Amino acid sequence: MTKPRLLIIQPSHYRSPGHRAVFKTRRRAVVPLTLPYLAALTPRDWAVTLADEQLEEIDVDSPVDLVAITTWTLHSLRAYDIAALFRKRGVPVVMGGPHIYFHPEEALAHCDAIAIGEAEPIWRRILADAAAGRLERIYRADPLDTLAGLPAPRYDLLDLRRFGPFRAFALQTSRGCPFVCDFCSERLYLGGRFRWRPATEVAEEIRACGGRNLFFGESNFGGNKARAMELMEALVPLKVRWSTLWSSQLCLDGEFLDLAVRAGILHVNIGIESIDARALAGMNKRQNKVTRYAEMLANLRNRGISYSLNFIFGWDSETPDVYRATLDFLRQNKVPAAYFNILTPTRGTRLYDRLKSEGRILHEEVIDRWPGQFCHIRPLRGSPADLEKVIQTMYREFYSLPSILRRLPLPKSQADMASWVINLSERRMHGAAQANNDFDGY
Repeated sequence: MTKPRLLIIQPSHYRSPGHRAVFKTRRRAVVPLTLPYLAALTPRDWAVTLADEQLEEIDVDSPVDLVAITTWTLHSLRAYDIAALFRKRGVPVVMGGPHIYFHPEEALAHCDAIAIGEAEPIWRRILADAAAGRLERIYRADPLDTLAGLPAPRYDLLDLRRFGPFRAFALQTSRGCPFVCDFCSERLYLGGRFRWRPATEVAEEIRACGGRNLFFGESNFGGNKARAMELMEALVPLKVRWSTLWSSQLCLDGEFLDLAVRAGILHVNIGIESIDARALAGMNKRQNKVTRYAEMLANLRNRGISYSLNFIFGWDSETPDVYRATLDFLRQNKVPAAYFNILTPTRGTRLYDRLKSEGRILHEEVIDRWPGQFCHIRPLRGSPADLEKVIQTMYREFYSLPSILRRLPLPKSQADMASWVINLSERRMHGAAQANNDFDGY
């Protein structure tokens, strides 16, 4: 009996509203997780093909019985166009991912079915219904109670040569976040409550993929300190190098940082968001302590840990001097890398609800649709164009060659090299008119 044929697509995005060419690269630095993981959830009585449009062309004439497209809002317009080409041939299309979670009604106009929430509870039912020709329009998942027993991603279905000799494998060891920041939507589509995978299962997945470089792609690696310590102990004998994101207060915990070093930490991204205590209070980011930032960064620097900091600008309490003060802070502390973001009201967040009620959201229909830093709110001070301009200026100044040479040590270790690679990549990206924090091309 012939197996039904499934094509799982990760679409790319258009370069800009005025330049509708599809963004392409010859390779990725990180082996993505979503495609091979959805394949792992698929019963073996399906023939599965994976397509990453950033690296390859999509064969819209391929003989398939079902197309599944996973999409963020950045990729949504391209995803809809791909779906239209398959549906024109009579091939049913199901769509899922973060964009679908927040824009279900919009997505339903472009596909045959949508999947809302985590895939594990509903994916097999979707496939069974598709095989029987009875696809429902909406499949909604209840959050998983546990992340134990998840299948290993089907990396065998990817051409790993497309990811370069120093590729990093993306893995997920937890979902959700224990914090409720006003601007953050990740905890919503990731199931809300913080949950984690058993350390032994994560270690086994690492052994199976054979990778020496890892990226733990999650909201907060240290969302439960005891669990994170257990996982890092399991990483020690594997002798891997890894990067992730964790909260700032963990950088004040010497025991945690020392174990991270022994476990092979290469780079950590930290959302400190602002050097203004009033702004932090307004965004419900009380775990960040401005008075201890210097101590926190010294702890990382003294242990040779490469790190980057996230900032968000546009808060009501900010004054114009915050931009220069932030650059001075970064220079004084020799911060290896930083990302400057404009406050964006994402659906489902408290920030969105507040700004919507105040009539301060601009052009809501295009929020996150295009790469780059755009202002979609009415700031209390200055204009949207003013805020966009100052962010571009901050990027150009921070990643200027004199700034890089002042901040970064000579590359004597892997951590030093990681910082240099980030800076040179950011310098290339921000040579364009619009800052662009889409890192897939690097």
